[in-house]
Amino acid sequence: MTEKIAYDDVEVGTELPARTFPVTRATLVRYAGASGDFNPIHWNEKFAVEVGLPDVIAHGMFTMAEAIRVVTDWTGDPAAVVEYGVRFTKPVVVPNDDKGATIEVSAKVAAKLDDNKVRVDLLATSAGQKVLGMSRAVVRLA
Repeated sequence: MTEKIAYDDVEVGTELPARTFPVTRATLVRYAGASGDFNPIHWNEKFAVEVGLPDVIAHGMFTMAEAIRVVTDWTGDPAAVVEYGVRFTKPVVVPNDDKGATIEVSAKVAAKLDDNKVRVDLLATSAGQKVLGMSRAVVRLA
């Protein structure tokens, strides 16, 4: 079991362990089944291109969920996240090959708040482009 992160042991600027998440077309099909979001922009290359996208793109909520894993892995407790929000800035383009795409996520403590809470700012990129803007979580620590 992961030892809980203590509020008193965290400083502004503390960096969370960064993670890279692979995304393939198969990942998107599984996510579509789990979420019920079968929009063809997430699995049909012809349709995605016809509506002006460069290729199939990952679901925004999938991208958001992958990014917060950096925080939940750090705390060891998904329930520690009491607030989370992002702006979608660029799509995660997922080519139809064995490699697919990756989402790179880093995060750091940006502020210490009251009631043992901290604000964590996240940076999520794919193919060198920022895919989530204003990505912030408020986390209650031990």
